[in-house]
Amino acid sequence: MSGRRLLILLVNTDPRNPEELGAPFYYAAVAAAMDHEVDVLCTATAGKLMLNGVAAAIHIKPGDPMTVYDWIKEAHSQGAKFWACPANLELFDRSEADLIPECSGMMSAATMIQDVMGDDCRVLTF
Repeated sequence: MSGRRLLILLVNTDPRNPEELGAPFYYAAVAAAMDHEVDVLCTATAGKLMLNGVAAAIHIKPGDPMTVYDWIKEAHSQGAKFWACPANLELFDRSEADLIPECSGMMSAATMIQDVMGDDCRVLTF
């Protein structure tokens, strides 16, 4: 690994707007393929993407067989780690059992803020 970390934060991305969903996962895959440590935190409405079945039902481009879940799996296969927001599970009345297998678990607001304030972390927000 490069020693520097990229945190991709999906906080303004809305799964109801599929055209917003390609770039974050593409960037995650590319950065991970470049041997950077990559974490993707999905929070707010974007937190739904970490729930089973949600990303699998969304196509970025109509008629394209690749789903948002396929993009997530591609980034994950390159080494990107995906995280859910604990507050989202409560908001959506879901539990950790409802998360996709590619999700590494929960990342709290305190952990995210601590990481962002570190010298070795860069942040992209979507």
